[in-house]
Amino acid sequence: MRFPAPLIRATLRRRYKRFLADMVLEDGSEITAHVANSGAMLGLAEPGLTAWLSHSDKPGRKLAWSWELAEVDGLLVGINTQHPNAIVAEAVRAGLLPDLAGYAAQRREVPYGRNSRIDLLLEDPARPKCYVEVKNVHLKRGEAAAFPDAVTARGTKHLGELGAMVAEGHRAVMLFLVQRMDCRFFRPAAEIDPTYARALKSAVAAGVEVLCYDCRLTLDGIDVGRPLPLRLFEDERGPHGSE
Repeated sequence: MRFPAPLIRATLRRRYKRFLADMVLEDGSEITAHVANSGAMLGLAEPGLTAWLSHSDKPGRKLAWSWELAEVDGLLVGINTQHPNAIVAEAVRAGLLPDLAGYAAQRREVPYGRNSRIDLLLEDPARPKCYVEVKNVHLKRGEAAAFPDAVTARGTKHLGELGAMVAEGHRAVMLFLVQRMDCRFFRPAAEIDPTYARALKSAVAAGVEVLCYDCRLTLDGIDVGRPLPLRLFEDERGPHGSE
């Protein structure tokens, strides 16, 4: 995924009402940017942090500025949760995700479950349908990428719906996309949302596959990077419990 225009450097003054952030541009002017992220953004929203913004001249937009990247300890972290679906769809088309290769067609935002939409539906006449739910990850705990960074009843609901697709004879995949490059493995953030962690364990038991990839981030764009090992259950080892 490429950014359509060069990003603009700014300094964060404050994030508030979840979707708003006051920024100071390098010329000293103050602006308010849209924050496409409903999570807590732990460690990524401290005043004084360097932010990278996109600007749009599209008519009718309430806010012309959007917060795209945070810079923490010299590393870029993607905070815009509107991008992961497009990043994954692009990678699937390019054949960069071997676990999701071999399908003839893909569709996005297809209705399924209980008033939900699947992020990516892969279809092929010779194979069962593959339902792919994509979650943005930007929280880091030690060496781990962790999800979620806030309680997510919606995310728990999605896991149950993926399990229901498996029960109907389809394939279902929970794909965690880590928009940073400094994590060694992935784990659920049970200390933040134990209900989600339990639901993830139940989904795996029901046949839902779990994948995790990090991202290569630059000021020009974001691409899928390397697969990260999964540590879904601290007390277990095996395909879903070890590196």
